[in-house]
Amino acid sequence: MSFTTEVKEELSRVEPTCSHCNSATLAALIRIEGTLLVSGPGKYRLEVVTDAPVVARFVIKSLHEMYALKTDLTMRRSVLHKTPNWLIEVPAQPGLNGALRDLGILNDEGLERGIDPRLVKKSCCAAAYLRGVFLGSGFISNPRGDFHFELIVETQRLADDIVELMAKRGINAKIMTRRNSFIIYLKSGSAISSFLALVGAHQSALKMENERVIKSVRNDVNRRVNAEIANQAKTAEASIDQIQAIKTVLDHQDISTLPRALQEYIRLRVRYPDATLRELGEYADPPLTKSAINHRVRRLEKMAADIDQANQEEN
Repeated sequence: MSFTTEVKEELSRVEPTCSHCNSATLAALIRIEGTLLVSGPGKYRLEVVTDAPVVARFVIKSLHEMYALKTDLTMRRSVLHKTPNWLIEVPAQPGLNGALRDLGILNDEGLERGIDPRLVKKSCCAAAYLRGVFLGSGFISNPRGDFHFELIVETQRLADDIVELMAKRGINAKIMTRRNSFIIYLKSGSAISSFLALVGAHQSALKMENERVIKSVRNDVNRRVNAEIANQAKTAEASIDQIQAIKTVLDHQDISTLPRALQEYIRLRVRYPDATLRELGEYADPPLTKSAINHRVRRLEKMAADIDQANQEEN
């Protein structure tokens, strides 16, 4: 079972907070998955197609209980994808036009393009509307992979209204176009978790948060390991350069002729070739600061550079 299916299964079991919540959810589902067809002057019939049986059950039950409308259900199978879908047909009948107006599908001018404010006046109803949108066209990728969330709608006005509805709850979504549809999307794991919690999918939100924490810890560990590897590589390169400088100097004069500070540094570097400057200072007797060790490194490297320069001039 995909994570999207898990979420929809959980959302189908969410109980309405008030008596208007189911109306908001049903309105969103019809807007997303419904097709309104003219069946004569001022008459309409409705078709709702869904590939989620939980959605089909909700739509049929709601139309029966809330509006006493007659419905016909047909299960179809996609030839291309070999997956079933359900066609809910609501024929033209007394009460259908009133139901469509009540659900914000129709208004005095005809079709409502956005969200009827009456449906989302209360916070619980706004959450219920968003729940219906997700049940209709929502997608969430498996949280173990990249975080991705989509809601697909057919009009710019509806997309804008949904984004505004989410923004009022602190969830900042973006819109992009794909073919003839408008895609409302989230990329942030925290934003997706907030949406799931808002619409009532608390178990799914908890699963998202768990995966988000695991990813955060894993990324932090990877950053630390990469930084440590980079530091070790930098230390190794510096050590090689310092040993090369020591070799150049000692090829031209005996160690006993060098200042005692440089003699001590050379013995420490040769004995501890992988140590950092700070560690070399700790190995000294008495201990030296990193700055003191670095000063000796610079003196020796200057001597090696002068020797190389002299050799080049002779050649």
